[in-house]
Amino acid sequence: MRPVRVLIAKPGLDGHDRGAKVVARALRDAGFEVIYTGIHQTPENIVRTALDEDVDCICLSVLSGAHNYLFKKIKELLKKENASDLPIVGGGIIPDEDKKKLLKAGVFEIFTPGASLESIVTFFNKKIKPRKLSK
Repeated sequence: MRPVRVLIAKPGLDGHDRGAKVVARALRDAGFEVIYTGIHQTPENIVRTALDEDVDCICLSVLSGAHNYLFKKIKELLKKENASDLPIVGGGIIPDEDKKKLLKAGVFEIFTPGASLESIVTFFNKKIKPRKLSK
């Protein structure tokens, strides 16, 4: 079986990417294939990269406060590409009230500050599996 491929993306104007890089390294060290987009990515670029790289999960790191818009936009773009089954995992500064709404809207999971790398890796090992690709 192929390794799980994870895209870690920094959408919008947020330039703080230390947490995303730390999570990327933890996942890589745990055996996942990780593609990191870098900062200042548009939702369109994130979705295109996810599809081009045949990833099994999109991880969005958002610290800018634009999480409600960004998660919704990426979900809409995935739906247009017939890839709405691609799970989205979030991380960053996301208030509990918004976290509940995002989870209800179909975001798979959200990790906020204080989540341990062990809990993130454990979640990925248990919940994220290789997708069956239509190609």
